[in-house]
Amino acid sequence: MEIRQLRSEEFEAAIELSQYAFQFTMSPEDLEKSKKRFKPEQAWGIFDGLDLNAKLTLLPLQVYIHGQVFKMGGIAGVATWPEKRRGGMVSRLLTHALKEMKSAGQSLSFLHPFSFAFYRKFGWETYTEYKKYVIPIDKFPAKFTTEGIVKRDIKDISELNQVYQAYASCYNGTLVRDKEWWQERILNENYRTVVYYSEAGTPQGYALYKIEDKQLNCDEMVYENETARRALWTYFANHDSMITQGKFIYVPADDNLPFLLDDPRVQQETVPYFMGRIVDAAAFVEKYPFEAIGEETRLTLNLSDRYAPWNEGVWTLTINAEGRGYLESVDTSNSSENVIATDLSLGIQSLTALMLGYQLADDLYKWGRIEGRGESVSALKRVIPVKQTLLLDFF
Repeated sequence: MEIRQLRSEEFEAAIELSQYAFQFTMSPEDLEKSKKRFKPEQAWGIFDGLDLNAKLTLLPLQVYIHGQVFKMGGIAGVATWPEKRRGGMVSRLLTHALKEMKSAGQSLSFLHPFSFAFYRKFGWETYTEYKKYVIPIDKFPAKFTTEGIVKRDIKDISELNQVYQAYASCYNGTLVRDKEWWQERILNENYRTVVYYSEAGTPQGYALYKIEDKQLNCDEMVYENETARRALWTYFANHDSMITQGKFIYVPADDNLPFLLDDPRVQQETVPYFMGRIVDAAAFVEKYPFEAIGEETRLTLNLSDRYAPWNEGVWTLTINAEGRGYLESVDTSNSSENVIATDLSLGIQSLTALMLGYQLADDLYKWGRIEGRGESVSALKRVIPVKQTLLLDFF
């Protein structure tokens, strides 16, 4: 068995496995488009001779964390032929992918799981969820007369991305989108766009939507301020002769729209979405913007990470007065029975949930996901900034 990157001539083998594993069939036209976009250097497989037994795609992406841009390895398209399953192939591929991500400087990894329990075994943890609303048209937010204008079917990527960047950088875990991503993943021909422009002509909000069977389906509503939000909702409310309800997905988990409705009794659902994982703890911490509390914080951490052994062990976490952090490995070889006193013990999953802002240190401690002294938990909590997680994309 050999793990290697796929070759361009192995596109058909890869797509055949994907179609079987994920139960879809591509038209000849879509197959041709997919073949042109195929990047064999991003696809890794386990081969038995020339036979592809299992595969995954490793996407070189970037995400916002507290306004900083981090390199992230996106795992997608994990698939194995049924007769080859239960043989540890996915485990081998994921372990290999972690090494590749570390070498590429990707200190984070995200994936969309078919099973949260399965990927937790390998160190990934839930990092974000979204709200989904289904709202009858007569319960839409009240219409407002706003300054500025809205325009339909704007496909200017630079304008859309200008608004997106301002919005996405206010959350943790949102993708940095480049032109290719917009063209191939976002501006789907089945969706329409609407953009709100301020009086000065500056784009400040947009939405992606389509109307089917008297339902407005909005997959993305992005705005920089309250005026833009009101303008977009007013635009949607003006479809009252065309639709009976609207479905809105990928809404931030901390969204407060129901409070703003005259009747908040609308259908709401919270959907667990993507999982995240710190790939290289030392590199991640060094780039991470901790809170600047005016004094140094120093803690000794016992970090466990079975599938990324470079993270495993005892570390000294030092955060200076300006909020710069460092992880320094502690040599335990000369300690009695290789045991050294530590302030806190935690796994890579808990560290990921904490640093991305998905969970608070107090709660992780209460649930036993962080062990140690209460005062050390409090010290850690003081230097971790709080920010909502979000992901508007899929891969």
